[in-house]
Amino acid sequence: MTYTTLVDPCDLPKRDVNLEEHHTATISTASAAECFRDLVHHAVELGVSDLHFTPASDQSIDVQVRLDGVLQPFFRVPAAIADQMPGRVKYLAGLRTYQTRFPQDGRISAEEAPHGGDLRVSTYPTIHGEKLVVRFFHASQPSFFEDLRLPQNTISALREAVNCPSGMILITGPAGSGKTTTIYAALAELTGRGDRHIITLEDPVETQVPGVTQTEVNPAVGLDFATALRYILRQDPEVIVIGEIRDEETAAIAVRSAFTGHLVIATLHAGSCQGVLERLFDMTEDNYAAAASVQLILNQRLIRRLCPQCAGQGCADCLDSGFSGRVPLAEHVRINEQVRDHVKQDGPRAVKPDTTMQLASATLIKQGITTPEETARLFGDTQIDSE
Repeated sequence: MTYTTLVDPCDLPKRDVNLEEHHTATISTASAAECFRDLVHHAVELGVSDLHFTPASDQSIDVQVRLDGVLQPFFRVPAAIADQMPGRVKYLAGLRTYQTRFPQDGRISAEEAPHGGDLRVSTYPTIHGEKLVVRFFHASQPSFFEDLRLPQNTISALREAVNCPSGMILITGPAGSGKTTTIYAALAELTGRGDRHIITLEDPVETQVPGVTQTEVNPAVGLDFATALRYILRQDPEVIVIGEIRDEETAAIAVRSAFTGHLVIATLHAGSCQGVLERLFDMTEDNYAAAASVQLILNQRLIRRLCPQCAGQGCADCLDSGFSGRVPLAEHVRINEQVRDHVKQDGPRAVKPDTTMQLASATLIKQGITTPEETARLFGDTQIDSE
């Protein structure tokens, strides 16, 4: 059995090149098609996760790459071919090339893409023209929990929760923190058993997993998360994966499903494990029932690590950034009966992870793996103590 799944782009091999000096001479500007092909090719070599095409006032297009979670300048598409670039990308993504005043989303299949994986394309109108964002999805072997490089106690908690017959696993973190990769590792764990009917609701489906029934929500035709969930329960699933709990109805159905013998795995945007329960309480009427349905809360981030070749000084291997790749930070809380009793008395503030991400990042600073400045960039807190 083979999978197509997300991998952290920082794990892909990077060329020994300099971002500022190398690309201008090697990216063709003969045509928009050749330019886009070369940009994608070099982006894959560098291990980036996204390409941003931003129209400029002089009719050129500024191209940026997101490398290890940080946007960096990459290339300027000259005005002579810039006006053709959006049409070329939209054509490959199956979008309406004539539609320029309204956002569109599409996908360039692995067969069309030059790197062997799908590209997700998003367009957005600006005063200077259409901005494009191209996100990379790479073909790889399945990620299992051990591949996530999370702390061992977190992996043990995840595996224990995934093997429960019912309850809810909630994963939080900002965009680009690895939530989707964690969910697909959970799916790999579950499909390895082969004895549970799994249905996912995603927006969009980012990876096709054999043995899993996957659905892409489409609000334009009335198929939102809540509507799809109501019909999913008639399909006799044992495991339900929800791309994101966004509203009260979805939260209520998810809680009820966890109570009625289903394992529910979902993401919910919050800043901490405590924040997850606060948001869930805000979206449900019976707070104790909501707390009783949750088995595990996981909060995760990815932090840049110092380049091992130059120790942060900047070199060709790290594109003069001083960083190469990222390492995960995580905190989790198992919601057992004792925690539920505390929550009933004290509310969400009773949810306290044993080890916080701030403490984990301080340990990485001591070990010389990252820096106080990188920790401050990630958490917005310049007072993290590294002593």
